Amino acid sequence: MEKTLETSQEVKSCQESRRKLFVIDTSVLLYDKNAIFNMKGNDIVIPLVVLEEIDKFKTREGLLGEYARFINRFLDDLREIGSLNEGVYYEKSDVNIKVSSDNCWDGLEGLERNYNDNVIISNANYYSKFNSEKYPKVKVITKDINLRVKCDAVGISAGDYYADYEFVQEDNLYQGHIDLLVDPDLINRAYSGNHLKLHSDLEDYPECLAMVENEFISLRSNNGNSQSCLMMRRGDNLVILESKQELYKQSEIEAKNKEQIYALELLLSDDIPLVTLTGIPGSGKTYLALMTALKCIEKENKKRIIFTRPIQTVGKDIGFLPGTINEKMTPWLAPIVDNFRNQFGDLTYFDMMMERGQIDVAPLSHIRGRSFNDAVIIVDEAQNATVHELKTVITRTGKNSKVVLLGDIEQVDLPYVSKYSNGLTIVIEKLKEESLTGHVNFKKGYRSELANIVAERL
Repeated sequence: MEKTLETSQEVKSCQESRRKLFVIDTSVLLYDKNAIFNMKGNDIVIPLVVLEEIDKFKTREGLLGEYARFINRFLDDLREIGSLNEGVYYEKSDVNIKVSSDNCWDGLEGLERNYNDNVIISNANYYSKFNSEKYPKVKVITKDINLRVKCDAVGISAGDYYADYEFVQEDNLYQGHIDLLVDPDLINRAYSGNHLKLHSDLEDYPECLAMVENEFISLRSNNGNSQSCLMMRRGDNLVILESKQELYKQSEIEAKNKEQIYALELLLSDDIPLVTLTGIPGSGKTYLALMTALKCIEKENKKRIIFTRPIQTVGKDIGFLPGTINEKMTPWLAPIVDNFRNQFGDLTYFDMMMERGQIDVAPLSHIRGRSFNDAVIIVDEAQNATVHELKTVITRTGKNSKVVLLGDIEQVDLPYVSKYSNGLTIVIEKLKEESLTGHVNFKKGYRSELANIVAERL
């Protein structure tokens, strides 16, 4: 994938080459309020219609409203330095920022002039035609795929905003676990001492040396027998996992495969406060998270369960639905309700916990400013949140709390976001080496044979 100025390598090289001109779309500024500051060493044009679009979001709750207000205040502060019409130099980030209404429709006869995206294209077209000597490279930066396609169709350079996920290796996403064939003597050694030392016992296995903290591994005998061993990295060692029977005693959940064993190890661990679970529908992500959270409540290790999920996929703000917060969130509570019904036969236990305040519904758009202590925070459909929204959730974590992010990165519904740029993928990849986090990707579903076939083939 071709990266634009936002990649760290190109940001550094910009200082040694001619400055580039970037025309910034509304979607970028509302996706990352710091986008302008990440374009160091270059010149930025914000089309006037972008400010009109941002103005519509300034009264919104949540991050969209916050970011819209931030951009407005920042541009207002720049007015004290100089004229936005002529361009203001922001020394801290080494960027020139200009708000422009200049348009050129030559060669754009097929585009309607009263459509904002087309006005942005005409703005970029103006600088391409009349400022080519100063700016040989003019590029529209947008999260809007259709706008990038339209730009390319009329000969205008366009690119995505990559600042958040330039580091993601698309062909090698972190799975949280690996499988390895080894000599059976190594497996025997692991069982005899309950661990293996990375830099002595495993020096001949580079795959093990490359493992990160809390990553899991399945060691299998290379002589064809069924001997195997499940382990995880802790410090400079690989340690053997607890047995299925022991995990069942703690959680009353019978793991169906090794990925579920890995997940239970993370969910039941008191020293791993952030757990991410991804995988196909029906693989047990929500069930495992909810049932282990209920066990924490039962053992009085935690006091409540906070359930939240993105609501943007519906296309309406939460205020359009009638009733209280809990009533408005009823459609998004369905996965939790279904798991209660499947586990306990009815919703009596669920209703009781709701009445006691042991289950709390916290929409993402209302979560800023809150602090959650002694809680399990479950974020469902986290692939439909931006990294900035997930950062807001995770930073709400107080003392003795655990955050569990659930999602299927193959089913991203949020506009402008892909399998690689969604918040869940970014959190997993950026935090995978941290000792306080753990991740498991599920590959097998248990909802039904039909669901498995459809998930695989469609």
